[in-house]
Amino acid sequence: MPISKAAARGITDEFARRRGPKTGLVVGAAWGNPVLTAALEALMPADRLTVVADPVSIEDLKASLTAEGSWTAGNVTAVASLADAEPAEEVMLASPVTVEAEAFIADIELLREKVSPGGVLSFAATLTAPAREEIAELVAEYGIGTDLIVRSLPPVRIHKLRIGSAAKREGEPHAIAPAEDLAPAWRASSVAVTPSMHLDSNGVIAAGLLLGTAWAAKKIRPSSKAWVLPALAAVPVAAFFRDPQREADLRGEDDEPEAVLAASDGTIMAVETVVDERFGAATGTAGSEWLRISAYLSVTDVHINRAPVAGEVVDVFTERGGYSKVSAPEAEHNAACYTVLSTARGRVVVAQRTGALLRRIVNRTKPGAAVAKGERYGLIRFGSRTDVYLPAGAAEAAVDPGETVRAGETVIARWR
Repeated sequence: MPISKAAARGITDEFARRRGPKTGLVVGAAWGNPVLTAALEALMPADRLTVVADPVSIEDLKASLTAEGSWTAGNVTAVASLADAEPAEEVMLASPVTVEAEAFIADIELLREKVSPGGVLSFAATLTAPAREEIAELVAEYGIGTDLIVRSLPPVRIHKLRIGSAAKREGEPHAIAPAEDLAPAWRASSVAVTPSMHLDSNGVIAAGLLLGTAWAAKKIRPSSKAWVLPALAAVPVAAFFRDPQREADLRGEDDEPEAVLAASDGTIMAVETVVDERFGAATGTAGSEWLRISAYLSVTDVHINRAPVAGEVVDVFTERGGYSKVSAPEAEHNAACYTVLSTARGRVVVAQRTGALLRRIVNRTKPGAAVAKGERYGLIRFGSRTDVYLPAGAAEAAVDPGETVRAGETVIARWR
C-alpha cells in the first residue's frame, strides 16, 4: 500500500530533526518510497542509514545513488533481511500497518531489538488497522506521540515509540539526543494556509463543521437566511485557531541558550516566587521554590502553546478546579494541565490553565517525548492563562507585569 509524502514526513521527523550524528534504519523500502526519500534528504555527512529491502530494490538503490554521484552513497548500507541490520537510534517503517498487520506483528520483537536503547520506532497505521494486543501494549508502554495525517489516502496515524528503556515509567529522562540538539518537531496539527500562517487542526475542523451546517441549512430551507450566521462564524472561529510561523520554527542552532521563551502570546500578569511540591525537586537535588511567570491570553490572542525551553517530558498531569475569569484571584485554582520538563538546568514546568469560556485544554505531549525550545505542544481554547515555573535562584525574569509577549519569540527569563 502506498504512503503519502505527509505521512512519510511524520514517520521520518524524529530522524530529520536531530542535528548531531545519528543512525537510522528504514525497513521495507524500495527506491522512490517517500519514507526512504525523506530519510535520505535528512542525512548529514556524519550520519549513517541502513535500508532493509528486497534484492531488486537494493540494486535499484545502489544504482540510483551511484548514478547521481551523491555523497550519501557512502552513508547508506542496504541489507536484505531485518536480522542483518545493526540497531539504530531511529527506526522507520516504510509501509503502513494495515488491517492485516500480520507482517508487523511477526516482526515486533525483532523491530524492538533493532532500536538502540532510548531510540525511537516510528510507523504509520491505517485507521482500519485493528488494535492488536501487541500494538496496543507497545503504544501504551512506549508511546511518545501520535499524529493523525488526514492529508493521506487513506488517512493514517503516525505512532512514535521510545523503545529500550524503563526510565519512561520511572519519570526520568533517557533520550539519546539532548533536547537542545533537536529542531522543533513537525506537527501534523499545524495546517499551512500561507507560508507564514497556519491553522491548528481544531480550527480546520470547527470551521468545516460551521460551513457544513451553513450548507445544510441552505439546502433544507433555500429561502431562509439562517445559513448566513454559521457561514459568517466560520471565519472568526478559524482565526481563533491561527498558528503563525515564528522564529522558533526556523531556528537552527540556538544562539541564546540562556534564554527562556514565552509559552504563549498574551500579557504578563505576575512575576513571583512560589512554593510548590507537586513537580519534584526544582533542581533535581533539593528545593521546591519556583520563579513563576504568568501570562493572560485574551480571546483575541494566539492560543497555541510552545515549549519555553528544550527538555524531555517526564510528566504530564491534570488537576480539577474551577473556571473563574482568568483575571480573578480565584483563577489560581482553575482546572489546569501541567507539563514537567527535565533540562540540564533543572526541572521546568508549564501550566495551561482554563478560563471561564469553553474550558478546553489540548496537550499533545507524553512522558518520554523530547521538545525543542519554541516547539508547539498544545493549545487552550478561548480565555486562558499560562504559567511557566523555573527553579528559583537559577533564572532571572526578563519581563514585568503588563508587558506583551509572543510565544516562541519573547524572552521572559534568562538562566543565570
